Amino acid sequence: MKKPILLFTLFLISTIGFSQQAGKFRFGMDFGPALPKGGGIGALVNLEPKINLANNLNLGIRMGIAALAKDVTITTLNDNYEGEVSANVSASGTLDYYFNNGGSNFAPFIGAGFGYYALSAVEVDATTIDNTDVGDLEATFEWAPMVRAGVELGKFRLGAEYNFVPNSNLQDPSGQVIGEAVNQYFGFTLGFYMGGGRWRGI
Repeated sequence: MKKPILLFTLFLISTIGFSQQAGKFRFGMDFGPALPKGGGIGALVNLEPKINLANNLNLGIRMGIAALAKDVTITTLNDNYEGEVSANVSASGTLDYYFNNGGSNFAPFIGAGFGYYALSAVEVDATTIDNTDVGDLEATFEWAPMVRAGVELGKFRLGAEYNFVPNSNLQDPSGQVIGEAVNQYFGFTLGFYMGGGRWRGI
């Protein structure tokens, strides 16, 4: 019984007093559920290379994909429908600030980003809209901000993010705008990172 307690105590001691090293690169991967604004469900995966500008500040490029079943408004039919799952791809510049200068490996953070979202085609089952043939509804490309917050513990990361992607126009096969798709979404993420330089006490 004493040996597991001793090992756990040594682990805690070894994780206290370290921080990421300025000037070094790190690479992170996050994944989790995504919740479109107004209803629906989905999932997301983010890959993010970063450089540590300081021991508590880093700059990165988040490359993400979010598969969402989101709400679709068909204005010509004056009604709302749920689209089939579509995958949106994004690339955003990010900046994260950590409330930690080396006193612990428990590091809360806040962050923000701005990037380009490629919104894939949204398909609506024709049988759900009075057998009207709308085909694949093409969405557009958008620039949008993102905010996030969370905590890192060792090499693991838990966070929440909100992507303020504007609604996009939907077009029928002939190119006529017939509605819009909701693109904003909230995500919960769990992930890890590699690198970051030598972990050291301050």
